[in-house]
Amino acid sequence: MRVIVIGAGEVGSSVAASLADMHEVVVVDVDGDRVEALTYDLDVLAIEGDGAAIETLREAGLEQSDLLIAVTDDDETNIVSCGTAKTLADVTTIARVRNTKFLDTWNNAEGALGVDVMVGTNLLTARKIASMIGLPAARDVDTFAEGTIQMAEFELAADSPVAGQTVAEADRFEDLTFAAILCPDEGGEPDEIVIPRGDTTLSAGDEVVVIGTDEAVTAFSHAVAPDDDYHDVLIVGGSSVGYQTARLLQERGIRPKLIERDPERAQFLAEALSGTTVLEADATDRDFLERENIDAVDVVVTTLESDERNLLAGLLAKRLGADRAIAVVEDRSYVDLFETVGIDVAVQPREVAAEEITRFTREQHAENVAIIGSDRAEVIEVEIEDESIFDGRPIREVAADLPDGVVVGAITRDGEFVRPRGDTIVEPGDHVVVFVEAAVLDETLAKL
Repeated sequence: MRVIVIGAGEVGSSVAASLADMHEVVVVDVDGDRVEALTYDLDVLAIEGDGAAIETLREAGLEQSDLLIAVTDDDETNIVSCGTAKTLADVTTIARVRNTKFLDTWNNAEGALGVDVMVGTNLLTARKIASMIGLPAARDVDTFAEGTIQMAEFELAADSPVAGQTVAEADRFEDLTFAAILCPDEGGEPDEIVIPRGDTTLSAGDEVVVIGTDEAVTAFSHAVAPDDDYHDVLIVGGSSVGYQTARLLQERGIRPKLIERDPERAQFLAEALSGTTVLEADATDRDFLERENIDAVDVVVTTLESDERNLLAGLLAKRLGADRAIAVVEDRSYVDLFETVGIDVAVQPREVAAEEITRFTREQHAENVAIIGSDRAEVIEVEIEDESIFDGRPIREVAADLPDGVVVGAITRDGEFVRPRGDTIVEPGDHVVVFVEAAVLDETLAKL
């Protein structure tokens, strides 16, 4: 498949890297330095030019392409690029947008704007945050098989009851699979991926990836951190992400508080979010936070328009007694800094968007995709077909034919959960969720 990616920023580079091994990829960007850097880093053709311009699209070989993905930081450029491409060639188009007004227009008018698939970054980010609030101890959460299966990633604190136990001791949940452990290096960053066995010890600082039913993953979350339970949620910033996060939490029966400094925006939010308490104030005002009993807040979510302000607001809230802080971080290079200085989870919208686009580009192989450990592994969902390596065979036998670094995490059949055991026979039509290390991803996808 020939793919054109418009935009060589963080999202475009990530998407191009995920596709380059299996497809012919062309990347277009107006920034010559980015184009040059990408040429050296990836096996792609990089072109300097405006992706919304007809001559640039033709230079990129649009007529011979199957897919165009527009992921610049400008919504209008992405939409125009897709619309222009549709007038020139029979190509599938994907556009990344931040503003939900474009997403609403597209959702209410199929085929509108010349976009086949629209990825709403802000809404996806809000969904990611809301999912983590549903699992207090989790650093990352994704759902598979239409919500039947969850994948969650937990970092074990030193005081976690699970720290120091073996996998066999911690595995008290029938519908849960320990898929992988990301062990930290000397600097505390995830380094080695360990496929766990019963005698593998879970240590403080490890990041544990589990796959199972919603009930089982929730139960494991309480085992990891028994005292964590989010009832009192404070959202800092009435941005699109803040608004969408509050709306999603309302739907789950949580009544959050939201702080917005701008009077007009605060009034709009108060009218639009009937289940949210909107406060017009400065979230860095210490006296205000203390009056609002910040020390009783279970989790603060910072969704301001500035990374620096998100960091400041999150750290101040924690210093004054909030249990946990989740921050939106636009600049990828800041993620490690945020989590090193005290933010519990940094959510990067560009990474969320890249993951969603990767999922769409893998539809011929996978129903769903979640990226683990900064592209070091993936959890993928596949529907089993007649020619699959799984067809009619027990998992124990299939595992022997798969490369090291692959773990079968869960199975659904006709929408019902099936426990994956060694003697479980997989049937055509089953949905299988597997953990796959990046180094063996292509080999595994070819067999699935």
